[in-house]
Amino acid sequence: MGRIREKIEQGRTLVMGLGKSGLAAVRFLLAQGADVAVSEYGAREDISPEISGWLDSEKVFAEFGGHSAELFSRVDLIIVSPGVPLDLPVLREAGEADIEIIGELGLAGEYLQTPVLAVTGTNGKTTVTTMITRLLRAGGKKVFMGGNIGTPLAEYLLGPQGADIAVLEVSSFQLDTAGDFRPDLGVLLNITPDHLERYDSFDCYAEAKLKIFSAQKPEDRMLVNIDDREIVSRLAAGNFFGEQYFFGKYLSGSYGAEYRDNEIILRLPTGEESYPLPFLLSSSPNRENCLAAVSAARLMDCSPAGISSGLVEFAPLPHRLARVADINGVRYVNDSKATNIGAVQAALESMDRPVILIAGGRGKGGGYQSLRQVVAERVKKILLIGEAQAEMAAAFADLTMVEECVTLEAAVRQAGQSAEKGDVVLLSPACASFDQFSGYEERGRVFEREISLIKELGRKQVA
Repeated sequence: MGRIREKIEQGRTLVMGLGKSGLAAVRFLLAQGADVAVSEYGAREDISPEISGWLDSEKVFAEFGGHSAELFSRVDLIIVSPGVPLDLPVLREAGEADIEIIGELGLAGEYLQTPVLAVTGTNGKTTVTTMITRLLRAGGKKVFMGGNIGTPLAEYLLGPQGADIAVLEVSSFQLDTAGDFRPDLGVLLNITPDHLERYDSFDCYAEAKLKIFSAQKPEDRMLVNIDDREIVSRLAAGNFFGEQYFFGKYLSGSYGAEYRDNEIILRLPTGEESYPLPFLLSSSPNRENCLAAVSAARLMDCSPAGISSGLVEFAPLPHRLARVADINGVRYVNDSKATNIGAVQAALESMDRPVILIAGGRGKGGGYQSLRQVVAERVKKILLIGEAQAEMAAAFADLTMVEECVTLEAAVRQAGQSAEKGDVVLLSPACASFDQFSGYEERGRVFEREISLIKELGRKQVA
């Protein structure tokens, strides 16, 4: 019996946070016959009656409205939801008392019976995870997709675990509490500064990402971006045991995937394979996402025919460099999911037209200096919204025209008035959305709605 299973079956487990993953963890633990307690920061009246009533019926001790040190000191294992800051005093004190703290990945380590493909990275995680899933399914595999997207992993553990492969998107927050989680194939797409409001430094954030490989054994596999110097240098300096594969522009004879003449060339120990890239996926960064997805799917024994079929069927996900409309020669592109500077840099580098950039929101720490060169090269005007306006204006005012707007709606209208034929209006915020929106999806929908109004106004003027 493993360490975590022993604590669950013989001790008391505390679940911290009653979000989707926390609730799934409670259900799973109860199914194991565990002694479970819950600590939820929100007030009891803010929790749905269905959930609180279910906890009562299961006789689960639950505290609401805060986290008490007394409860945390009387458990053998703590399971935290991904959004819970690990520097909370009750968690620090528990750690000092040698009470183990894990998340759903750490919980899964001893219970998951399905081969695991896990994907992390600063940008592209959801796209690549979804694409890998589509490719594998096109190749006839039964796939569970979950983790940081879709279904919580604990929910899958509750069932018969009937998938051939579990494809998981994993965030740095989840990897912080991953314990002995060990993917059969770990995929690290890229590392650029992000979440520096949570991590002490970029180095700390990068080390969290690399934990995806930390428990692997020589029979496991690693897939990394050979063009990301940050990843490659840290791999060289680290103590990792998985078999290494790469994707990127210059593989220099290494096993993995590169792009050549509108095709993905995949080099494996068994030989070389090629996959034509559909037009919709041929621009950067979609091209890089495809390199990672094709490599990963093939390494998990997806058939070449399944990969080819899946690529043709795959459509880019919403709010990720999505072309919304072309109005009077001006192209409008929704990249609301670009919540960090690495994503914005990739978006700007993919543009072949002068850019009017709409950016801003709630900053994530780390500044915007690394965007200066690409802004100077590609951006003719920046329209800023949200809490980070002043900081971003100071970063770019000497490079291009900068205007601060109160709302996204105002920024879109101003962009429409400023744009000339041949320009692209790009929403690529480099910030979180929570100062003005419920999430990047709402921000993207507002952007698209305003473009629809511009389009409708143009029709009326023509009529």
